[in-house]
Amino acid sequence: MNAVREAVEGVAQAGVRHLTLYAFSDANWARPANEVRALMTLMEEYVALEKKKLAENGVRLTVFGDLSRLSKSALRAVQDVENATALGDSLEVHVAISYGSRDEIVRAARALAKRCAEGELFPEEIDEKRFADALRTREWPDPDLLIRTSGEQRISNFLLWQLAYAEIFVTDVLWPDFTREDLFKALIDYSRRDRRFGLVKT
Repeated sequence: MNAVREAVEGVAQAGVRHLTLYAFSDANWARPANEVRALMTLMEEYVALEKKKLAENGVRLTVFGDLSRLSKSALRAVQDVENATALGDSLEVHVAISYGSRDEIVRAARALAKRCAEGELFPEEIDEKRFADALRTREWPDPDLLIRTSGEQRISNFLLWQLAYAEIFVTDVLWPDFTREDLFKALIDYSRRDRRFGLVKT
């Protein structure tokens, strides 16, 4: 919870408009049941402690993923924080829970295939924009920067489509120990990058 608070307050201080956090992957359901329960309880506690402060500071928090797998109390906490912060207009925080990018891409493909089967869409009309519009993140811009904690050198099934041209910053700091100073280091490093989006600079 401290790491989330540091990240949210840090990006707000830096003037960032969108922050996406990977809180719980669809693969995490395979963890021991007591660990899953502890993580869900932690999420509920975070909502209870922070939703009022988030709303007061203009933060809108949204949750995406396969929420059908959440317990009733966890789902209620998600709905509570989304409702409490719905009018936030200074920072949007998107939290991925029970989320896997491959699953998201498969669901998008199925949705487009269904539209084609129903005659609403022709296969040749499917382009990058239409595919992106079928993803859960369609209302938000693609990430500019991915911060990978714990020194891990992998994306871990997170926003595979959306991260196509994102810059990546890897830090050895473990997520529970992550502070706004660590965030600022990543942002400073990002500000020095020369982003070409696959193009050759002339």
